[in-house]
Amino acid sequence: MNHWTHLTLARRGSRIRRGLADAIRAADLLGPDGAYLTVTPHQLRHTYATSLVNAGMSLQALMALLGHSRPEMTIRYAHLANSSVHGAYEAAMNRLHATRELPLVIGDKPVIPDRIEWLHSEMIKTRVARGYCSRHLAAEACPYANICEQCDNFTTTTEFIPQLKQQLSDEKVLRDDAHARGWDSEVARHARVTTSIQRHLDNLKPDTRVDPGPRAG
Repeated sequence: MNHWTHLTLARRGSRIRRGLADAIRAADLLGPDGAYLTVTPHQLRHTYATSLVNAGMSLQALMALLGHSRPEMTIRYAHLANSSVHGAYEAAMNRLHATRELPLVIGDKPVIPDRIEWLHSEMIKTRVARGYCSRHLAAEACPYANICEQCDNFTTTTEFIPQLKQQLSDEKVLRDDAHARGWDSEVARHARVTTSIQRHLDNLKPDTRVDPGPRAG
């Protein structure tokens, strides 16, 4: 159990409270009234959780860390982080502009990435039917990635076989790329999508069974 588990999951924080009080007195932190500041473990919990959201931690992972039983309890941290996320985003983009060559933009639209380069880039990658999606590692995989292909209500037809075959081919490359990087969760994700697309293709194959006809009476 790590040292943050006590802060995020423990119901009683008396030892942490005493430690905070001792630290405040040692640092001589006083409020406007001249009394020592009061800092509770729950305040640190809020600060820590908001910092994790700002850093790109998924709400699902944060929900598990905080021991929340309902997502509504966790989603508020995303709202708390909105203003700080915006400021951090602007600062990061300014640094990015100064240190990296940005993709060429023509007619207000970014140039389509080279397929081979994209397939092997160090990003969380999702191949969708009509394009490509990339996310930074800190953001983790999108919870909606390839959600349609894996849905029981998804229906396709023979006219989409070429696109499905190309998507299947790319998914296998992405699966192998994730395996080479040691990204086990991405390997599993791409394997699930590969299985789903292959199933759809199998369902589109013509039925070549020969009708034996009526049996002789």
